[in-house]
Amino acid sequence: MKRNALAEETSPYLLQHKDNPVHWQAWSPTALAAARAADKPILLSIGYAACHWCHVMAHESFENRDVAALMNDLFVNIKVDREERPDLDTIYQYALALLGEQGGWPLTMFLMPTGEPFWGGTYFPPEARWGRPGFPDVLRAISNSYKTEREKVANNAAALKQGLARLSAPQGGAGLSIEATDRIAGRLAREVDPVNGGIGDAPKFPQPGVFELLWRAFRRTRQEPLRHAVELTLTHISQGGIYDHVGGGYSRYAVDARWLVPHFEKMLYDNAQLVDLLTLAWQETGNGLYAMRVAETVDWISREMLTPEGGFSSSLDADSEHEEGKFYVWSEAEIDALLSERAPRFKAFYDVSAAGNWEGHTILNRLHHLELADPATEAELAACRAILFHAREERVHPGLDDKVLADWTGLMIAALANAATVFERPDWLDYAIDAFAFVAEQMSDGEGRLFHASRAGKKRHAAVLDDYANMSRAALALHEATGDERYLARAEAWVAIADRHYWDATGGGYFFTADDTEALIARTKTAQDSPNPSGNGVMVGVLARLFYLTGKNPYRERAERIVATFAGDAERQVFGFAALINGNELLQRALQIVVRGRMGEDDTAALLHALSGASLPNKVLMVVPPEAALPEGHPAAGKGQIGGRATAYVCEGPVCSLPLTDPAALAADLAQRR
Repeated sequence: MKRNALAEETSPYLLQHKDNPVHWQAWSPTALAAARAADKPILLSIGYAACHWCHVMAHESFENRDVAALMNDLFVNIKVDREERPDLDTIYQYALALLGEQGGWPLTMFLMPTGEPFWGGTYFPPEARWGRPGFPDVLRAISNSYKTEREKVANNAAALKQGLARLSAPQGGAGLSIEATDRIAGRLAREVDPVNGGIGDAPKFPQPGVFELLWRAFRRTRQEPLRHAVELTLTHISQGGIYDHVGGGYSRYAVDARWLVPHFEKMLYDNAQLVDLLTLAWQETGNGLYAMRVAETVDWISREMLTPEGGFSSSLDADSEHEEGKFYVWSEAEIDALLSERAPRFKAFYDVSAAGNWEGHTILNRLHHLELADPATEAELAACRAILFHAREERVHPGLDDKVLADWTGLMIAALANAATVFERPDWLDYAIDAFAFVAEQMSDGEGRLFHASRAGKKRHAAVLDDYANMSRAALALHEATGDERYLARAEAWVAIADRHYWDATGGGYFFTADDTEALIARTKTAQDSPNPSGNGVMVGVLARLFYLTGKNPYRERAERIVATFAGDAERQVFGFAALINGNELLQRALQIVVRGRMGEDDTAALLHALSGASLPNKVLMVVPPEAALPEGHPAAGKGQIGGRATAYVCEGPVCSLPLTDPAALAADLAQRR
């Protein structure tokens, strides 16, 4: 390992480090074998392309020839893109947690040559500061311990490996009742900041899954405090600095409690989940702010995140010109020069001042003007933002990580398919259809098995559970939006692959990795959400929908088994299981809506339009031609059109509504349902 081998990779993050004087290797059996042959510990560094502190540590240490020489002499150095290898990131982040440390990126772990971790941290400065040891001192100390205290190091590694075994041993239970879900929602609601929204204090993450859980609880119970918690949060993040008011899209999190100062990176998965939640909330509230943010975010996605092949890029960097947020912030002088006589009103709405609101600069926000103004004023502000947008386009843009990830793309496809239906935007649906085709056709092998990542015409790394879960969910969203049975068939095929290669026949639930991929030191199985919804949680919802759409009982049984496998963890920990809990509610409380009619015909379209104004998170929609049969046992089986017109049936449990041919009557029926 006498050279840096990252130039051979396709990951933008790994390529950022290809010119480091560190002899970086990608994770591979060859790299581990080299560590064993040299009897050297492994320095494992995990990060991602949009990560600000990853860039800082790279500049301070990995580009420093003296530090690099120390690393090369004492360790076999392995670089991993956490987005390309979430299987590795999951294992070693959990190992760091077992050491009592806060996780995050860059992740810096020290491993035995066989891959077992024995110590680690996150960012280390080049010299001791902020209570952190200097990185060169850490390197020397770890190497010395490995050489002189081998037994102690080995014992640490053994203890951590034993702890990692808990990643595949969840606490089970009898299932999750709706009453238990209500209790969990109540506990989560008490954690919401009553002034600014969001959970807790700084830093603050949007956590759309948690707020979907609270929204579902509101729809189920009609308790207004639950609705208020969701609206408070969505309004503050949509008017705060975490939202890009000039170009659209949400940053990953805010470093303050008010949502003013973002960590400026933009991730595909955050924006997908927020589009979903904003759409759901708009259907109930009609809040024009939510509709505006959905449209602006999709505009940003289509303008900046689409790849030439039709997929979605994974992220935009926090930095440009080696400075965090430089692309996004403004000075009062810039605003005055660009907007001239329009500037005073704009500055009043967007918190622009000579002193700025962040490190002498201004982050545009409307936290002091949360409500939308009158239409004429909003039109004027939009014209001002357009001027700023064109001026900002001349700046050096943040770096784009243009690799396509199957799981994150699946999240965005489902969000776009749903939003396109609700807001009647066929162009959004086209983006979803094209992205789905790219993943299904270009990111799979000849047997239909998915790859996790794709870039520059190369598909890389075996799919993880989240890829099958989110792409199956995307297929079902497109099936609902288009009525095309091929999407339903594709979802069933992907679930069959997950059942064959990921299912734990002994303990229940799905493993994160397949049974025929590279063996790592742990095979994880969890339903705990990360920044993304967990694969097991999403699969509960997928299996529930497949049960209701096909009538095949094994889908329901498998969904119930997943819930039971993780029920104890979900009730005990509360935070982190929103996807599982939301999927379980769908399983137990599906609202089945059957429209007997043909897609594209006016009377069918009128009924579907009536559906778009109802916030129904447990809706399972089937548009069925008049001559087609519903699955045996479906509550609407045998029910047909009335008077030759498209006809809707709304079914809860075994009971269906009277036939509804009038869109207004359908809307009225849905409005009174919880």
